[in-house]
Amino acid sequence: MKARARWLDGMAFASETGSGHRLTVDGPPDLGGQERGPRPMELMLQSLGCCSAVDVVYILERGRHPVSDCEVEVEAERAETPPKVFTAIHLHFRVSGEGLKDAAVARAVQLSAEKYCSASIMLAKACPVTHSYEVVAQG
Repeated sequence: MKARARWLDGMAFASETGSGHRLTVDGPPDLGGQERGPRPMELMLQSLGCCSAVDVVYILERGRHPVSDCEVEVEAERAETPPKVFTAIHLHFRVSGEGLKDAAVARAVQLSAEKYCSASIMLAKACPVTHSYEVVAQG
């Protein structure tokens, strides 16, 4: 895998993935950022949430469980002084599907956390990463 970041101006960078997707990333205002894109540490949380959610949906679909929606909220605590590393991360999944069983979602979240999600497993080596879920009734 590869990625590239090229400085634009201020604290903004044009970021490009090895697969050709582009995104503008900006630093926080207190460092001169101008809100032109997400901050790098926000992207790390987004990446973690998406990586784990891909696993959860894939595991459920492979098991032929009905999934109509999956949302994950990621919250993190950071150290107050530099380097402002994450000190704790929590992912909360809301998954829905007609007749979707709680046990199936629990298993999918656990498998993602313990076996499949590269981002979650890697970050768990640096700080506690916890997971929770709820099965949301369709209506």
